[in-house]
This record gives sequence, C-alpha cells and structure tokens, in this order.
Amino acid sequence: MNPKPDPRRDIPALSELLDSEDVPPLIVRYSRPVVVQALRKVTDAFRRDPPEPSIDAAAILRTARERLEAGELDRLRPVVNATGILLHTGLGRAVLPQAAAAALGRLDRACNLQIDLSTGKRGKRNFQCERLICELTGAEAALLVNNNAAATLLILAALCLGREVIVSRGELIEIGGSYRLPDCVTASGALLREVGTTNKTHLRDYEGALTENTGALLRVNPSNYRIIGFSQRVPLTDLVGLAKRRGLLLVDDLGCGALVDLQPYGLPREPLVRDSLAAGADIVCFSGDKLIGGPQAGIIAGRKDLLDRIRKHPLTRMLRVGKLTDMALEQTLRLFRDPASLSKTHPLYAMLAATPDDLRRRAEAFVRQIGEWPGISIVIEDGFSEMGGGSLPGVGIPTALLSLRSSVVSPLDLSRRLRLREVPVVARVQDDRVVLDMRTLLPDEDAIVSTAIQEAIHG
Repeated sequence: MNPKPDPRRDIPALSELLDSEDVPPLIVRYSRPVVVQALRKVTDAFRRDPPEPSIDAAAILRTARERLEAGELDRLRPVVNATGILLHTGLGRAVLPQAAAAALGRLDRACNLQIDLSTGKRGKRNFQCERLICELTGAEAALLVNNNAAATLLILAALCLGREVIVSRGELIEIGGSYRLPDCVTASGALLREVGTTNKTHLRDYEGALTENTGALLRVNPSNYRIIGFSQRVPLTDLVGLAKRRGLLLVDDLGCGALVDLQPYGLPREPLVRDSLAAGADIVCFSGDKLIGGPQAGIIAGRKDLLDRIRKHPLTRMLRVGKLTDMALEQTLRLFRDPASLSKTHPLYAMLAATPDDLRRRAEAFVRQIGEWPGISIVIEDGFSEMGGGSLPGVGIPTALLSLRSSVVSPLDLSRRLRLREVPVVARVQDDRVVLDMRTLLPDEDAIVSTAIQEAIHG
C-alpha cells in the first residue's frame, strides 16, 4: 500500500509566491517586508499543521491576505462615534478640537519643547500649558503628568510619604481598569486612614482620626458614581477649615475637572477647579481628557511651594508628558479663555449645546437625503445620550436617535458590518435594532454613516 503523500511537499518556495500576480498589489498596500513576513508566517504554520488534502499557492496567498487585512483592522484609526456616549473611553474619550489636531499636524519638525527662544538656553517644559491652567483656575502653579491617577500618586508620594492620609469611605473609588484609590495611596508610600461609612461621613469623623502622623485630608470627587438617599458628605469649606486649624494639607482630587459651569448646557453642576482653589484647597488634581476635552493628561494645580516640592520628586520625570500631549492640551486650554464660544470651537461643548430639536431636524434631513432603501427601515426616535468617561453618572441628555431595522441582516451582524469598515461606524444594539445617536455624530459624518449603512445592507 502506497503511503499517503505529505501535503507539505506542495508548499511553494517564497520566491515563487512573490512572483505571483496577486502579490504586487499587496506590496503596494502593505510594503514588501510586511508581505514577506506574512507569507513566511503562513508557510511556517502550514508546515506545522498542514491542511488536507494539499497545499497550493492560492491557499497560502489567500491566508496571508486575510492576516494582513486583520492586522489593518486592528490599527489605531479614526472612527465614527454613533453610540451617544460623548466621552467614550473605548473610542479615545474626547474628540480633540480642530485647533489641537491642527497643531499636532504641524509637529512634523522640531519644536521648542524645552528651549527658551528669547535666550537660546534650556527652558521649562509645558510652560504655556501651566500658565494657562493658572490663568483659568486661579492657581499659583501647575504641573502636567500623564493622567489623573498619576497626579494623585505623585502628590501623595511627594507630600505624604510615610504619613497618614484621611479619606472618607464613601470616596474610596474604583475606576476602569480596576484602578482603586486605596492601591494608589499604598503605592505612593502614604498610609490610608479611612473614616466614616459608605453613605455618611461627618466632620467629627475626620477630627477623630487626626494624629501626630496625619499628613493630609484627601477629598475625592466620586465622578463615576453617585450615592443618593440617606447620605452625607462633608462640604469642602468645612474640610478646609479643619485642615487650616490643624496645619494639614487639603488635597482635592476632582477627577473630571470642570473649567466652566455645565448648567447652561442643561447639566447638573460639576465642581469647578477654580471654586475648589478659591475655597482653600492646597492642591487639586483633575483630568485633561474629560470635561476639558483634550488629550489624556493629569493636571496638578495649587500652591507654588507645594508644586515646587512635587517637581523635585523623582516620579515627576517618570510621569511627565511629551510634546504631543503638551501641544494638544495647550491649544485646547486656549479655547476656555472665551467660554462663550466653546460651542463653536470645541467638539465636546458643541455636542452638549445641540438641542433635541436641533438633533431631530438633523435626523430628518439625514432620512430625507438617503431616501428609501430596500431591506432597511430607518425611524427617528427620542432617546438619551450620556457623558461617559466617568463623568456625570446617571445623567441622561435628551437626543434624537436613528433606529435601524433590516430584513436582510440581523442587528448584531449589521452592527458588526458597520464596525468593520475602513472608517468604522460604532453604534449600539438595543431592543432588536441598531441605534445611532445624532448627538455624537460630528457635522461632517452624516455622509460617512449614510454610505456605511447602504453598503452594510447591500454590500
């Protein structure tokens, strides 16, 4: 009986594969080294686990092409956010203002990151950002790090090493990625002292916890959850008074870090950075990519003498931001010098400023423009957007929705097809339909969505 032929003998040589007429277009798109690497990985995989009954060049090229396309899908690229979550953590949180994006586009050359152009000598990093933060908040000094968790860690490591930090149990937050405040305090070298209960903490709880080793009172804004009902939180002014009487530091971790009042946008009042400092907080920290709507960053602001101590800590260099963050944040902060124009210059505030009537009119124009397509039904519905990004939990923002139902593809499949486009459209599946929220669509994205829907249904 003749032995069964080994299919691995049919694997073509790499040079033969590269001579195939199907390869040049792949090289144009992905580059020769990348295509060669993909072909080698496929042939190596076929040698380890040969498919039946034989291996030919077409199968290898097809598999290599699929690998290359899958790699392209994973690359970081712009998407259309139709979820209705304004600060969608999975989609990069805030949409950068055009001024910030344009400034980043100009960084294809050297920049004056750390040189004083007037003297030609070494200058201070992040100077303009820190100046703008002081201008906008009333702080004496400011410092940038790579996120707000890093800001909290650095403050405690520099100012409270080996000393107790008193925190209300109702403020021991956990945020995305399993980051927990108690872990941060421990990692900083400070000692956590919990006071009060989950739902109620009184000033007397803080007073009773003070010892000779107390270094600071830490107040944390629970920006990604709310405790309602039978609850109580000590006002900032009372904590400031206690800290001043006992010669302690008051650190206010604001989380979101609002620079402008959100109430004109129909939202609940969020603590303002300026108000916290004016009330007497020694140090505040907050995010650059939430309610400021800039790049990911952590901002520390407050007393100059304390900021000077923080700058000297070794962690400061380890946690500092680079030129891209510095440039994007500077351009974003400049927009807050004219709060009245934010709805025109800042994408986040433009989304917040749009009224439900504005969004419904836009949705109606969208439906009229695309007309009727076989296999798809598009209905305009009322709904709610949300801020997201750990901001304003439980606050629904009235909006207009495009509700899609198809007789051709299921909602899950339609949602998947929209996501797998060259410019992905990320929607949500709800009650057996695909829902697209008009609030988070940028002004120039209607045409992208229209084409995406048509091609997702009819190919």
